[in-house]
Amino acid sequence: MGESKKLLSVDDALRFSRKEVLETYKNYVHPGRATLQALLNLDTNFVRAEGCKVWDEDGNEYLDFVGGYGSLNLGHNHPAVIEALHKVESAPVMLQTALAKFAAVLAHNLAQITPGDLQNCWFCSSGTEAVEGALKLARMYTGKKDFIYCLGGFHGKTMGSLSVTGKKKYQEPFEPLIPGCIPIPYGDAEALEKALKKHDAAAFIVEPILGEGGIILPPEGYLKEARRLCSSGNTLLIFDEIQTGFGRTGTLFACEHEGIVPDVMILAKSLGGGIVAIGGYITTAAIMKKAYGSSIDKATMLSSTFGGNTHSAAGAIAAVEVVVRENLARQAAEKGAYFLNKLQGLKEKYSIIKDVRGRGLLVGLELAEGGGLLDFLSAGSVKKLSSEFLSSMIGGELQQKYRVLTLFTLNNPNVIRLEPPLTVSYEQLDYAVDAFDKLFSRHKSFLKIALESGKSALSSFFR
Repeated sequence: MGESKKLLSVDDALRFSRKEVLETYKNYVHPGRATLQALLNLDTNFVRAEGCKVWDEDGNEYLDFVGGYGSLNLGHNHPAVIEALHKVESAPVMLQTALAKFAAVLAHNLAQITPGDLQNCWFCSSGTEAVEGALKLARMYTGKKDFIYCLGGFHGKTMGSLSVTGKKKYQEPFEPLIPGCIPIPYGDAEALEKALKKHDAAAFIVEPILGEGGIILPPEGYLKEARRLCSSGNTLLIFDEIQTGFGRTGTLFACEHEGIVPDVMILAKSLGGGIVAIGGYITTAAIMKKAYGSSIDKATMLSSTFGGNTHSAAGAIAAVEVVVRENLARQAAEKGAYFLNKLQGLKEKYSIIKDVRGRGLLVGLELAEGGGLLDFLSAGSVKKLSSEFLSSMIGGELQQKYRVLTLFTLNNPNVIRLEPPLTVSYEQLDYAVDAFDKLFSRHKSFLKIALESGKSALSSFFR
């Protein structure tokens, strides 16, 4: 007989040290990611979380300004969501031989808070799966095949959502992707009009604010014009509100800033209250009926094994209730204006900050790239380091020295995303601003930051 295998338990995982986490992740999950995060000092072993705070294995307290990429609008481990899960802990989690009553209640509630005549929902387990579902819905409803999407946009990494994600770095290794996907510049209504005239598209999919693209706000009136153009061309307008939904930008949904009602709205992340995994879309009754409800033959074409299960739906019901009851959208608007004003003061003080922008508590701090003589001497290595890892290095130093967690945006790694829970206090916002101030006052140039917070990374590029 061969050597017996040892299975690790939940208790074993709870006892893991930082070193054990790193080695196990490196050996059994993703060695490249483990190496990179360790290199950038982003491999701390966190063991507890509550609200905006997390604690490491040594008892150090941190502020979370990553917020699960917008998944933690309610903060970590919100008691209302946990209480909802306890209420259903003895109920069947999923039974395909019955209708999912908690999913039905969640859909009802979403219909009450989303704009216009959005009414019918489909649930799944993640944002990228929800995007896939929305693209399929558009093809079913219109009978058309093509999709128009935006450069710099991000909708996920499964094959369909990746096909409409505007970043070649993520697309090229997996080509050929879904045919008939046409990229256009974000915020350019004229480019959209030309694309709609040239291609008989099933849908135009767009983020009301580019999240992973670097927290890019659309030009005033762009979304309204997109609505008009799509309506005139019998093309569905799909808003991806995965990151911007549930109060993040100062209204319940970002499309409300321009009073726009899309044909399909994609939801995920904070829909689950930061605890349960759930995604989905909401559309009009007319669209859902024509696409999937006109005959019994289509009844089984729309499914997801874990979609709308008892635990995920119950958690989401509680999360939506908290967002509405505590008026987190208003909190995000007020706190976001305060935070942006404070960060703008830092921009005027430090040349390394190229721009500060955002809406509500979806904020981006863009860094100026390094270059000049150092680029010449290092054959462009500093520029490459700056464009790909500078924000990560700053994030590593913020985490290690000032106990503030941040990360970069995927499609624009020179932008530090700041997405704290909407429950963040003004005192915590001030602390984060003060941490940036102290960091930048100690490092007046790109080179000093690179050398202090990323010596190993820098030397590896120079080899």
